[in-house]
Amino acid sequence: MKILVIGAGGREHALAWRIKQSPLVTQIFCAPGNAGIGQDVTNVALESHVDIVAFAKKEKIDLVVVGPEGPLVDGLADRLSENGIVVFGPSAKAAQLEGSKGFTKDICRKYNIPTAAYERFYEAGSALAYIKKQGAPIVVKADGLAAGKGVIVAMTEEEALAAIDTIFGGKFGAAGASVVIEEYMEGEEVSFFAFTDGKDAIEFGSAQDHKRVGDGDTGPNTGGMGTYTPAPIMTDAMRAKVMETIIRPTVSAMAAEGMPYKGVLFAGLMMTKSGPKLIEYNARFGDPETQSLMMRLESDLVPALLACAKGGLDKIDIRFKPEAVLCVVMAAKGYPETYEKGTVIRKLDEAATLPHVKIFHAGTAHKDGNIIAIGGRVLGVTAEGTTITEAQKNAYRAVDSIDWPQGFCRRDIGRRAVKK
Repeated sequence: MKILVIGAGGREHALAWRIKQSPLVTQIFCAPGNAGIGQDVTNVALESHVDIVAFAKKEKIDLVVVGPEGPLVDGLADRLSENGIVVFGPSAKAAQLEGSKGFTKDICRKYNIPTAAYERFYEAGSALAYIKKQGAPIVVKADGLAAGKGVIVAMTEEEALAAIDTIFGGKFGAAGASVVIEEYMEGEEVSFFAFTDGKDAIEFGSAQDHKRVGDGDTGPNTGGMGTYTPAPIMTDAMRAKVMETIIRPTVSAMAAEGMPYKGVLFAGLMMTKSGPKLIEYNARFGDPETQSLMMRLESDLVPALLACAKGGLDKIDIRFKPEAVLCVVMAAKGYPETYEKGTVIRKLDEAATLPHVKIFHAGTAHKDGNIIAIGGRVLGVTAEGTTITEAQKNAYRAVDSIDWPQGFCRRDIGRRAVKK
């Protein structure tokens, strides 16, 4: 088989690395890829949907795996399917589960899927009045795609009012044309993944992410500063409940709405006192959750990807190794706001030789024989261990082996699990 992975981040590096291990695969391409991905597979420069379709036809690609949410929301899976190319990833209509938070909340309300109480607003005045009526804490979300940064958990009314001004003021562009305002939920947050072929759904692991930029969950939200898997709170009974009350009802709802969802459903969950509730859906693998999940995955990923695209998911067996895995994101200083590009990262090869470690690249490129940082989140230093504590030690040992003065990371990834 020949497979094309779309994307340039740590998620795509992890997917390509895991796909490469399948005995079914003869060649892998990644578009556009990054410096690390290019060490494992062949990077190709494809800029548009037209270019991707043409390349897939020319190379006789057997499966296209779409990594990021943007191309999915823009209809890349539809273009590929229309041209007879097998694709892992939902249609544009189905990808609204991530593309519009309001759409997802409306689906939850219609089909009784547990989630936070909410209202939608299309102009600032009514949104501000609603916040003043409800008080704080409260959650304000830009409706559209905002790279994981369009959610403001406001602990005071002043923060919530400022969030409305920020969103409607244009910080997130078209993503902020409308907002969703939700009740604040208390509990432990979990990332939960499931595969679906539009009819059946099977579990694909859990992880816990660290969204805020600073230690102790301080500072602004980011795309994710680190993860670990498995999530200790996800017992067998809890996983079964999530599948029964959230995942399968969503798959059935999307089919009933005439937009069957095929691919991976990434549910952000809040484990409240009254049970698991949906925070939001993502229409693709998480980043950096994928880095941890792919390192822990034991079974062949490719048959599962194909089954999501073509059907037969009920025959797929997903197995994970018993070890724990933890990923620490190294980012450019200043992220998630303004940061310097083009800084040199040294001693990556030495760090990668440490036992039980894999370094996944995100915002990297080659220049003058060096690896340079060209993005905000740059590396996913990932390690396994018999426990979360051991995985954490292995990961930070690798982090400390890397020479990158212009980079930083949180030093407490996995703290909740280690504490338990």
